[in-house]
Amino acid sequence: MTARRKARKRAVDFLYEAEMKKIDPLQLLESRPPSELSQGDYTHTLVVGVQEHRRKIDELITTYAQGWDMDRMPALDRNIMRIALFEILWQGELDDQIAIDEAISIAEEISTAESSSYINGVLGRVSMLKAAIPL
Repeated sequence: MTARRKARKRAVDFLYEAEMKKIDPLQLLESRPPSELSQGDYTHTLVVGVQEHRRKIDELITTYAQGWDMDRMPALDRNIMRIALFEILWQGELDDQIAIDEAISIAEEISTAESSSYINGVLGRVSMLKAAIPL
């Protein structure tokens, strides 16, 4: 498992934990000892980036997740997509397909059997249309 894959999984864990505890993910990050997570860590970059762009990311999920309400969507899937959308839209040095493939792989590991194909569809649509999406 690559360092980036581990960072993505840790970011999913942080976002999921924050959502379940109903606290701000940045507050959760700050509560952890510095030895556990440094600012240069990619997990930190992902959690901070998702939180900074959360409103737009959630708007895109709602728009392109046809027939799914954010409240009905499994929390793990929401957070996997949030991370991938942050990478697709705001991490320019990363190829979109890598972000999509990583999200699908993580979903296959930790979420439901149907999640990976659903996540692939949403992320694929956003990736194809990203040039026209106002950020």
